[in-house]
Amino acid sequence: MLAPPSAPTPPPVRSTASRIRSIVSGSIGNLVEWYDWYVYSAFALYFAPAFFPEGNLTAQLLNSAAIFAVGFLMRPLGGWLMGLYADRHGRKAALLFSVLLMCAGSLLIALTPGYRNIGVAAPLLLVLARLLQGLSVGGEYGTSATYLSEMAHHQHRGFYSSFQYVTLLAGQLLALLVQLALQRLLTPAELHDWGWRVPFVIGALAAVVALYLRRGMDETDAFVQQSESHASESKLRVLLRHPREVLTVVGLTLGGTIAFYTFTTYAQKFLVNTTGFSKAEATQISFWALAVALLLQPLMGAISDRVGRRPVLLFFGVGATLGTVPLFTLLSRASSPWAAFGLLVVAMVIMSGYTSINAVVKAELFPTHIRALGVGLPYALTVAIFGGSAEYGALLAKSQGVEAAYYWYVTACAALSLLVYWRMADTKHTSRIES
Repeated sequence: MLAPPSAPTPPPVRSTASRIRSIVSGSIGNLVEWYDWYVYSAFALYFAPAFFPEGNLTAQLLNSAAIFAVGFLMRPLGGWLMGLYADRHGRKAALLFSVLLMCAGSLLIALTPGYRNIGVAAPLLLVLARLLQGLSVGGEYGTSATYLSEMAHHQHRGFYSSFQYVTLLAGQLLALLVQLALQRLLTPAELHDWGWRVPFVIGALAAVVALYLRRGMDETDAFVQQSESHASESKLRVLLRHPREVLTVVGLTLGGTIAFYTFTTYAQKFLVNTTGFSKAEATQISFWALAVALLLQPLMGAISDRVGRRPVLLFFGVGATLGTVPLFTLLSRASSPWAAFGLLVVAMVIMSGYTSINAVVKAELFPTHIRALGVGLPYALTVAIFGGSAEYGALLAKSQGVEAAYYWYVTACAALSLLVYWRMADTKHTSRIES
């Protein structure tokens, strides 16, 4: 007589301290990843002459910007490969591999000799470093969003998953702080000669620390308890059986990613080129506005735990659709740094309706066996196409004398996302994480 099948082993009871320790370890790694990503852009002015032939500085910067774009285009590939890896081998394993790639990329940039020493091998090694970093960042988002969402208790999932963007913004701020510190401590000649290597060494060392912390993370219960019946299936084929969820991720991301890159990375240039502030004033205004945005993330995440995800997304969608044109129009006429700061804070409040909870909403859409891939791949594709082109589109519109057309472009994208938010179910109540 056959014995009845044994019941699945229930997941261990995880203490709040254990959850928080794992979430902090995952979040710190995310901070290091984004610090390394942004530090390249922040220090391009200093290292571009080292990697390319002597000549026009603008040409050198264009070359470094092109390599930056190559890294951006690698993000969908990273989202795909790392998503597959995370869904097959675990969230922890993928997060360890992700931060290892970023460490290797930063260390390669820090140690590569200049063009004068090794010729064309210098820019080729720079390309390789950015390929590694692009793969890393592309894979980090989906895997980190999945890990934080699965590790958090369902009653506080919005709050804890919001720390993904807390650390993303913190990485951007940290890169800016390192730049300001080195500008004070070193002469311009020292920064151009060797000082630009320091932030990449810092990034590589920080990645080693993050790697150590992530080794102590627990694997999520959702991954451990998933059915083994999915192990032999093609993850991409399974993902294509969820077209509604994939398109929802694209729609969720479209307006949010354009708003994010517009009000964070492009806003600093806008304050200089259009409003007329000095570079120093624009840097300080942007820095403090980003600091406010960082503080808003857990607040908005906690609100979503109380009222649901959909109302918070609708807040962003309505605010970005109705507010983008007035905000940019007023910002272009701001007469004082305080006025510009206040307008950017309003933009950050609106934007936080998306950034604080977009990760958990996407994670709640997919079943466990394709969650990391489902979150990471469509997100990375949308960001590469729309987020990656946001700043270029804004500058192109300005160069053609139709700067206001870009405001309406952002508005149109936000309106499309608003339609998605309006029609979608509230994932707080339909989450597939528990199922």
